[in-house]
Amino acid sequence: MAQIVPPPDFAKLCTLRLGGSMKRFYKTTDCGDLTTAVAAADRSHVELLMLGGGSNLVPPDAMFEGLVVQDARTNVSVVNDPMDWPSDVDLPKDFPNPAGFPPGTVLLRADAGVIWDRLVEYTVAQGLSGIEMLSGIPGTVGAAPVQNIGAYGGEIAGALLGVVAWDRQLNRVCYLSRATLGLGYRDSILKRSRASWGATGRWIVLEVDLILRRSDLSVPVAYGQLAGHLGVETGARVPLSQLRAAVLDLRRSKGMILDSADHDTWSVGSFFVNPVVALAAPVLARLTPEAPRWPVAGAGAVKLSAAWLIGNSGIEKGFALPGSRAAVSSKHVLALTNLGGATAAQIRELGNYVITQVNEHFGLTLVPEPVML
Repeated sequence: MAQIVPPPDFAKLCTLRLGGSMKRFYKTTDCGDLTTAVAAADRSHVELLMLGGGSNLVPPDAMFEGLVVQDARTNVSVVNDPMDWPSDVDLPKDFPNPAGFPPGTVLLRADAGVIWDRLVEYTVAQGLSGIEMLSGIPGTVGAAPVQNIGAYGGEIAGALLGVVAWDRQLNRVCYLSRATLGLGYRDSILKRSRASWGATGRWIVLEVDLILRRSDLSVPVAYGQLAGHLGVETGARVPLSQLRAAVLDLRRSKGMILDSADHDTWSVGSFFVNPVVALAAPVLARLTPEAPRWPVAGAGAVKLSAAWLIGNSGIEKGFALPGSRAAVSSKHVLALTNLGGATAAQIRELGNYVITQVNEHFGLTLVPEPVML
């Protein structure tokens, strides 16, 4: 069922707690209503924004003249026998044969409107392993494959089977397998299609399919800081609830868990992606030996720490431009926060300042992670 309600301000729906008004807002719990609204907007050449949790968005200060659609569907289904996987959508040729899944495999389908961390909490409570290291990441399920969300040594790519999506170009529902999605570091074909389609790309995720394992133990701990917090070696497996609690502790210590009473958490999380550079890139010669870097398998490249680059370009935690209510988080330099009363323009100005400082020190241009309207 659709809800026609007075358009709210972005500030009420975005984790930055800022932004102007919307001209048109449509919230629905019906998939057919959603695709009908999207198709109508496209026919009328109305700019479209699919809004999930508002955790990866820097909205405009002025009124958004397009249509904002929010998917409020929250169904989650678990299939214990992969051979019973639903076939309501034509599956691609590269879809794996469920008969080949190992014993203990469980398939889970979640609507795009489900809050991501509630899904993780649910899987942990049900003894389903595979996404527990992604605890605490804000936003909705539908946004997860777009960004190929990841943290603490894991990505959704590791558990993703595919997505049911609305194809705005062909005006039909389709299935995109993990291989078709072209997942990379904070990247996918869904995200790349924004280059020609705008803030919302060609495909709108309707449902996400995950492959999980029935187990009380986590996947092997792959991130050193997380292993240290747990007091185990990397590669160890720990109870699901223990790993989830540790991840939430670490995220909270960095201001990465939204708290309405703590302005340090009024952010989009990590504002910049960690840059991936070629092994021959000049920037590597300008880094000190202790600068974090991680090899990118098969790419002849390394991933650098955006936080290290920012912190070593003269920008400290808590930094703010004169007269601005936007500031670098006092807990983590990778987050830009709203101290209360900040504008989107001030967030952008601070982001551009950080980019300039890093470029002047290291000759490298950081790329913002959130969508900027």
